[in-house]
Amino acid sequence: MDIIGEDYSDAVLYGQRWEGRAFVRCDFTEADMRGLVTSGCTFTECTFDRTDLGESSHRASAFRSCRFRRTVLASAAFASCTWLGSVFIDCGLRPITLEETDLTLAGLTGAVLREVSLRGLRLREANLEDADLREADLRDADLTGARLRNCRLEGADLRGARLDADGLVQASLRGARVDVDTALAFAAAHGLQLT
Repeated sequence: MDIIGEDYSDAVLYGQRWEGRAFVRCDFTEADMRGLVTSGCTFTECTFDRTDLGESSHRASAFRSCRFRRTVLASAAFASCTWLGSVFIDCGLRPITLEETDLTLAGLTGAVLREVSLRGLRLREANLEDADLREADLRDADLTGARLRNCRLEGADLRGARLDADGLVQASLRGARVDVDTALAFAAAHGLQLT
C-alpha cells in the first residue's frame, strides 16, 4: 500500500526500521531521520529538504525523482539502491558509502564527492557539472552521457570507466589514472592524431 502525499515535516524518525514501504510525493522536510534503516522501500517524487539522513542505511531501496536540498547524508550507506532522476542541491555527502547504486540521471551539480568510492556505479547521463570528484575511485564506473563540464577529476582513478568524448574534453583530468583505451580516447577527443 502506497503512502501518498503524507507530510512528515519536522518528524522525529530517528533509528526506525522500514521494510517494503512505498512513499509517493511525501514531504520529509527537516525531518530527523538519522540512523534510519530501509530495505526494499521506494520513495517517488519525495522532498528531503534540510532532512538529516546521517548514519542511515539503505538496502535495495529506490529514491526516484526525489529532491534533496541541504540534506545531511554524512556517513549514510546505500547498497543496491537507485537514485534515478533525483536531484541533490548543497548536500553534505561526505563521507558516504555507495555500493551497486544506480545514479542514472541524478542531478549532482556542484556535489562534493572528493575521495569517495564510486567504483562500478552507473552514472549514465548524471549531471556532474562543477562537481568535485578529485581523487575519487571511479574504476569501472559508467559515465556514458554524463555532463562533466568543469567537473574536477584530478587524481581520480578512471581505469575501466566509460566516458564520452564530451566528458573527456569538459572535465579537468590532470593527474587522473586512466587505462590505455581512455588515454587514446582522450587524445582523439582533443584532436591529436595518433600515428
